[in-house]
Amino acid sequence: MFPRTDRVYARVTQRHPHGRTPRTAARQLPLTHRRTAAHAQHRRAPAPAPPSPSSPPERHSGTAARTASPPGRGYARHVTDSAAPSSRTAVVAAAIDLFVEHGYDQTSVEQIAQAAGVSRSTFFRQFGGKEDVVFADHEVLIAETRAYLSQQHDDPWAAVCEASVRVFRHFAADPELARRRYKIVREVSGLRDREIVTVFRYERLFDQYLRDALPGLDPLDAVGFAALVTAVHNHVLRRLMRGARVPASVLRRALDDALRRYGVHPDGADAAGDDLVVAVFPRRMPAAEVTRRLRASLPD
Repeated sequence: MFPRTDRVYARVTQRHPHGRTPRTAARQLPLTHRRTAAHAQHRRAPAPAPPSPSSPPERHSGTAARTASPPGRGYARHVTDSAAPSSRTAVVAAAIDLFVEHGYDQTSVEQIAQAAGVSRSTFFRQFGGKEDVVFADHEVLIAETRAYLSQQHDDPWAAVCEASVRVFRHFAADPELARRRYKIVREVSGLRDREIVTVFRYERLFDQYLRDALPGLDPLDAVGFAALVTAVHNHVLRRLMRGARVPASVLRRALDDALRRYGVHPDGADAAGDDLVVAVFPRRMPAAEVTRRLRASLPD
């Protein structure tokens, strides 16, 4: 049976007859006595005072470490791991700057993430790789264009032209960033190939929309008009990329001419002397044969 606790304390705290405290007073006790004394101290220790209402709550573990660390890479990772939409713009801008300064192949994903203030995992959640950063705007624009064309439009031909203008305005809003991106794409063959595919995606989107919106439209007309709008858009945008000041009105005038070439401009046009053709066919002639003869008679 263990001795009484107060007797253990008496033995621990007793003083030397000459006024000196033994240096090994605790060690003079048996092991069981020392444990009893420690247990008594723990039981007799006063409970910690409750925190004052005005005192800030104490932080623990990893949260305190992040809060105490200075703003840097770790702090940015803690803030931006939520993948806020605005961080995409920062990552794209940082990547383009690094590509221009150091070269596309010489820039790593880690450098881009550090410059943008995001973690490596956040980068890969938002982008699949370096190539996707360069074309990040196009991915968003294609989705927005598809959503715009899915709405109801009175004039499908004009809707395609307006979709083209909307894309142009996006790049014209920040021409310097667009020019730096254009420079990188021109220097890297893999990016040039990706650009060709991206252009075709716009063209295919316009083509499919026209076929869906205008049942019975000749596929050649849909393909031709989609290709014409895409080519006109890229021609005007390339002038902007090369340093010229090109407002959206320049593209609108070029697209108006494309609409007139197809005879689908909403404002119409005065007929020229050779625009009016009168043809007479027997009533019983099949419509397909009428169409064939008209196409054969009209000049290309």
